[in-house]
Amino acid sequence: MVTTDRRVGSSGLLVSATGLGCNNFGRAGTVTETIAGSRLVLDAAIDSGVTFLDTADIYGKEPGLSESLMGEVLDGRRDRVVLATKFGHGHYDMGYDFPAGMGSRRYIRRAVEESLRRLRTDWIDLYQLHFPDPVTPIEETVDALDELVRDGKIRYFGHSNFSGWQIAEAEFVAARRLGPRFVSAQNQYSLLARAAEREVLPAVNRYGLGFFPYFPLHNGLLTGKFTRDGGPAQSRIMSTRSHLWENAPWDALDAYRAFCDERGITMLEATFGWLLAQPGVSSVIAGATSAEQVEANARAGSAWTPSDEDLDAIDALFPLPADPAAGAV
Repeated sequence: MVTTDRRVGSSGLLVSATGLGCNNFGRAGTVTETIAGSRLVLDAAIDSGVTFLDTADIYGKEPGLSESLMGEVLDGRRDRVVLATKFGHGHYDMGYDFPAGMGSRRYIRRAVEESLRRLRTDWIDLYQLHFPDPVTPIEETVDALDELVRDGKIRYFGHSNFSGWQIAEAEFVAARRLGPRFVSAQNQYSLLARAAEREVLPAVNRYGLGFFPYFPLHNGLLTGKFTRDGGPAQSRIMSTRSHLWENAPWDALDAYRAFCDERGITMLEATFGWLLAQPGVSSVIAGATSAEQVEANARAGSAWTPSDEDLDAIDALFPLPADPAAGAV
């Protein structure tokens, strides 16, 4: 085992420095579409110390399949992992035949029972609201999640894709109710997508939340597997998202590769090291479709710790873009 546990914000929840994003389990056209492929990745993750598993009720070629595959594979090993899942993605229909916002008490009660059933567990370690619910007051969402904590169905709750002001509002509401509060935030964040540094990360750090960046490797562009000449033909970028490769900032990425070569590290190790050095980051959640990928991510999570000078050099290569709202009247 090569990963280490890190605290999620100011809570008592501990997670492995390298997490496993489980959106590939049950994904059509992948090795992990099947139970056998999912088992290989999950077994490798646990053996490598990657015990923080992050999924969602919508993941898979049909909603719920990722959770169902994980429940089967983890049967008898539930205590060895920290399970996180999400509910309330506004663009997906989970088939619940009743009128309710996805942050409402009724929706949350139904969603958690379905996730518990699919995951074959009595509790979820971290239950996350996938997207803000524009129709349900955050007070109702907080109260419903508080009830789940009291019932023992979840241990902590977090949110995903909240803006800075929404993070502050959620903190204020929970504090006013004198009950459990959100302990984590999950937003897109990488060297090639740094917008979270404007408002989200300051709010996360102000209120003591743990932060989980999603797409931390920017679909693989920050792993070192791709160059301006191409990359693995079977990868998602080259097969279905070629625009990411075509529009990548290759001058900066080539300079980043040289930076890594000078220090005798891989781009993957440098990317994990940079992310884990950012204030508030608790775990780097990276997807994998093979045992080799998850093992490499696990090693990268503890391979390199950047100095202040290293961080300054990387920031210079990938500066935060200008705020598009700056100067607006």
